[in-house]
Amino acid sequence: MRQNIRKILSVFAILAVFLVAACGNKNDETKEKSSEKETGYTIEHAMGTTEIKGTPKRVVILTNEGTEALLALGITPVGAVQSWLGNPWYDHIKDDMKDVEVVGTESEVNLEKIAALKPDLIIGNKIRQEKIYDKLSQIAPTVFAETLRGDWKENFSLYAKAVNREEEGTKVLDQYEDKVAALKEKLGDKTNQEVSVVRFMAGITRIYYTDSFSGVIFNELGFKRTAQQEKLFKADSKLGNLAVEVGKEAIPDMDGDVLFYFTYAPEGDTDAAATEKEWTNDSLWKNLNAVKNGKAYKVDDATWNTAGGVLAANIMLDDIDKIFSK
Repeated sequence: MRQNIRKILSVFAILAVFLVAACGNKNDETKEKSSEKETGYTIEHAMGTTEIKGTPKRVVILTNEGTEALLALGITPVGAVQSWLGNPWYDHIKDDMKDVEVVGTESEVNLEKIAALKPDLIIGNKIRQEKIYDKLSQIAPTVFAETLRGDWKENFSLYAKAVNREEEGTKVLDQYEDKVAALKEKLGDKTNQEVSVVRFMAGITRIYYTDSFSGVIFNELGFKRTAQQEKLFKADSKLGNLAVEVGKEAIPDMDGDVLFYFTYAPEGDTDAAATEKEWTNDSLWKNLNAVKNGKAYKVDDATWNTAGGVLAANIMLDDIDKIFSK
């Protein structure tokens, strides 16, 4: 009996040795992969490739949608370009940006301020900062996204790779996609309606279309666009399917089952508000079916257009939910 017990104990001891060895190998592999990532990794981007040594801890971001991406990934940048609206940040991010240094605007960044922050990564955009890429690269490893059109998700994935948080980035995108799917199901037949999106600026009015920030989200939800706008964009749009600048004669083309409009009015700009007032008081505007049916909604320019990132996208989904739930 004792001999049998000893044999059984011996077998368990041998198995324990194998299990410990196997766990050790797995831990070694994990540590090895982690060590490789910490030592350095290469990111392919709009300007070529960039070698990043270790996970960045002091990041400077040079686009508004990039700022939202970092915040969503749990990273507070040491420096960021000023929000297009707000002083200096959009209302929906200002609490998270209290200690962040302003390093200019997307169109005019301050190289001296960036250098003084001693970043270990700079993230920018080819459309906005291509001319100063070499100068930025001399300050720190620099990664550029290609474009700033309505589909922000491709840029978001690039940023997540650049800051070594791909897993967190995948979770953020999955949560967003789940939210879109849930809202689409909740809206049901309401997405068969035709939507129209209009923006007022100082002396300028635009109809925004399918490649815009709001346009991509409406497409994801399955909303339709009017035949007259499709014709309008095929005929003339220097900005492709992003937007078209129009005069008052095009107000009838703004109609739809539901109309959304927003106004870009930075602090101190009274002309944009004057443009909105002038157009929305015009008899052609008042004659739009969406207006007459109480289906014209003024929404926030920052979260429906200007911010252009994942946080704003989630807020816009919430707005759509509230509006169509009335």
